[in-house]
Amino acid sequence: MKKDHAIYAKDLTKKFGDFYAVDKISFAVDKGEIFGFLGANGAGKTTAMRMLSGLSYPTSGQATVAGFDVYKEQEPIKKNIGYMSQKFSLYENLTIRENIKFFAGVYGVPTKVIKEKREQLILDLGMENEANKMVGALPLGWKQKLAFSVAIFHEPQIVFLDEPTGGVDPITRRQFWNMIYEASERGITIFVTTHYMDESEYCDRVSIMVDGKIEALDTPKNLKAEYNADTMDDVFYQLARGAKRGD
Repeated sequence: MKKDHAIYAKDLTKKFGDFYAVDKISFAVDKGEIFGFLGANGAGKTTAMRMLSGLSYPTSGQATVAGFDVYKEQEPIKKNIGYMSQKFSLYENLTIRENIKFFAGVYGVPTKVIKEKREQLILDLGMENEANKMVGALPLGWKQKLAFSVAIFHEPQIVFLDEPTGGVDPITRRQFWNMIYEASERGITIFVTTHYMDESEYCDRVSIMVDGKIEALDTPKNLKAEYNADTMDDVFYQLARGAKRGD
């Protein structure tokens, strides 16, 4: 087991009956790295992320997350990570302030710290005039920025982002990625899945899954050179064409 990486996996596998959802994937993510985890629907991304975030046990293989074993130390893993799903994950019938307080408490942040950091976060997000509004009334882009901020409120070692910018406009996507850069600069490791191949260009390194296996892993620049491609879209389509399973 490797404990000097933020995430380490060797031959990580998840089977459902005779079906290999994730088939012996191996990779390592450095601390503070922005790591893109790409693949078409059905490639195995979400299943892999569930194993790494302590929500599902692997069938076989090895993995550590924040130095903790995915088989034996799922609870410490959950305390040292943040998670944001592709579907909006905050409570729409609570206000911005109430959501921040609730989820910070779930992550174990002391009440005094929550009060201090919450007001600063609201100011940083430019949401002071909306702080007492129900989250359900916010535009999608604002919701996503708030959800990301809540996911890293407790300063986790790693944050898992499952298609965080789905459905938001290009300007908001760019603002969201600026938040990701800022979190990375503070030492938080970013593990992100996305359907937008242009966003993969923003990652330090990218892996591309096809049919449960990692078929490519390198920097965007090196992958484009290896596949003689002008864009990451081209790289992705070259690999995805060989996929045997889809949605």
